[in-house]
Amino acid sequence: MKRTIRTLLALTFALGATWLIAQTAAPAGKKGGIEAKLAMALKLYPDADTDKNGTLSVDEALKYVEAHPELKALLASRTKSNGPNTSKPGENTTPASAGLPAGPRVFVCAHSFMIFTATMLPKMTEAAGIGYQDAGRQMIGGSRTQQHWDVPDEKNLAKKVLREGSVDVLTVSPHMLLPDEGIDNFTKLGLEKNPNLRVLVQASWPARDGNFTDGFHNAMRNEATVESLHKMREMQREQWNTRLEAQVNALNSAAGKQAVCIVPVGDAVCTLRECVAEGKAPGITKQADLFKDDLGHPMPPLSVLVTYCHFAAIHQRSPVGLPVPAALKDAPQAAELNTLLQQIAWDAVTHYPMSGVKVAGAE
Repeated sequence: MKRTIRTLLALTFALGATWLIAQTAAPAGKKGGIEAKLAMALKLYPDADTDKNGTLSVDEALKYVEAHPELKALLASRTKSNGPNTSKPGENTTPASAGLPAGPRVFVCAHSFMIFTATMLPKMTEAAGIGYQDAGRQMIGGSRTQQHWDVPDEKNLAKKVLREGSVDVLTVSPHMLLPDEGIDNFTKLGLEKNPNLRVLVQASWPARDGNFTDGFHNAMRNEATVESLHKMREMQREQWNTRLEAQVNALNSAAGKQAVCIVPVGDAVCTLRECVAEGKAPGITKQADLFKDDLGHPMPPLSVLVTYCHFAAIHQRSPVGLPVPAALKDAPQAAELNTLLQQIAWDAVTHYPMSGVKVAGAE
């Protein structure tokens, strides 16, 4: 029994919700690993094939794990860290913020695909003429939001500041299985202490482009075409974003208002990659140059793009026109690239209703 559970868990890690479904962007002939894992899981758990068509789909596999708490618990235990990396409130602000009109108090609760926003947001916010109020940050690599919730109280800075009512905007970044109960838990706690709290949930981009075969490497991202990127985006929306949207809608219904919003970072990243593929990204000729490694940790242009998305969602205003940030100062055609990143971020959040960002005059 333990062996079969480990096998399904391994499959689930390979699937990883949004990380797996982006597999459709992989070049032809390089998708065999996923189909083989699904076939193996079907033999071990035939009842997971709910439509009884003899084939186990990604959606069926994920739903099966979600319906079996013991599997979810084991999966969560496989990803636990030794504890969070935290920073004290105010640690990331600069003296410049003291002379500016105060913005919202922001706490960043993240994994490695989002934590960099905590250090980029202060100067970006100050450049917009807003004083950044750093409520703190909490980082656990590869984490679900629930893992942040499960951190013991004596080490849990996120819970501490929420209980104090000293947070106006909480940003979180779920990973893998949805729904992520941690989003519910933090939202409910935060709203009890600050009824005006806003929770922003990052919808990230797929790690390894959803390709979990042993042979995947960063340079393979250069093979993605505009068409395959479109497919990756649509599959992510259909099989991962819809789950996140359902969870967020339920939270907002319970709150009686749009207290929780989604930051469509994955859409923005996909759009930038399409620009690179079409030769329309100033100074960037290869998609692989946007990533540090095979997993997909961002290089500076991608980090800046993601942070612009968060800036727009937090402050409900366009980042277009802000000066080139320090992270891009050495990039070729930095000014032109910066403008493109700002426009992509603004378009992403304003064209996605669940971001909570509305253009003035739009219905």
